[in-house]
Amino acid sequence: MTAPVGYRDYIWDLGGTLLDNYATSTTAFVDTLAENGIHATRDEVYGALRVSTAHAIATFAPGVAGFRSEYKAAEALELAHPVLFDGAREVLAAVARSGGRNFLVSHRDHQVLRLLADTGIAGYFTQVVTADDGFPRKPDPTSIRHLVDSYGLTDVVAVGDRPIDVQAAVAAGVDAIYFNRGQACPGAVRAISSLRDLLPIA
Repeated sequence: MTAPVGYRDYIWDLGGTLLDNYATSTTAFVDTLAENGIHATRDEVYGALRVSTAHAIATFAPGVAGFRSEYKAAEALELAHPVLFDGAREVLAAVARSGGRNFLVSHRDHQVLRLLADTGIAGYFTQVVTADDGFPRKPDPTSIRHLVDSYGLTDVVAVGDRPIDVQAAVAAGVDAIYFNRGQACPGAVRAISSLRDLLPIA
């Protein structure tokens, strides 16, 4: 398989980028809202979650104590059968075969490691940064800067599906590719509608 064009090393987001989790996350969020007597449509919640979990909670459940914990527990159940986006495995493999390295930065805790194992892609990553590592959440650039400094990354790009992914990368001095149905995002060097867009045309 031909290697991706343009960069040697890749820093990936997980949910919404490699893992197609928005449908399951939306279900968990809507169900948790309902359990707390709050109604919201799936479309409304889906749109808010694409901004960030914090934004969705602030929008729909700002005064509900313990909502994040309830939602995350429900989401973990929904994620029992994780599904990768089309092309995810192929692009990760292409990076590795070309001599590049894959890194992951996720706001999730150690459950990330199970998700990577369950989807068969754990072996493609040089390092996985999770919430348990104690870095501030994106758009804070500290977690990305940690990888850049620890591994001396120079020919590197970050790939994510939310503006905060792009903001974190840019603040860390790293190019960013935005994966959200080809929509543009300020600060991103490129927008893609499929992970396969990262592979060159044969």
